[in-house]
Amino acid sequence: MSEPNTHYEEFHVNGESLVAKIKEIIHEGNVRRIIIKDEKGNTYIEIPLTVGVVGVVLLPVWAAVGAIAALAANFTIGVEKAD
Repeated sequence: MSEPNTHYEEFHVNGESLVAKIKEIIHEGNVRRIIIKDEKGNTYIEIPLTVGVVGVVLLPVWAAVGAIAALAANFTIGVEKAD
């Protein structure tokens, strides 16, 4: 799953905090991919991120994340980061 120079972190958030936490993670930098799962481990969305992905390109992603946040109460955000 992970490449040699990456590590994986998980955060548990409720639906209300989902969008804010994802924005925070992206602003930290070095993020390669974000995976949003429900409390049962079902994957809702995988968001691959590259160095140049910012602003307008992420607008559809924010809309999708907002819609996902309305579906369930608790989520796990998996974050793959470059070392």
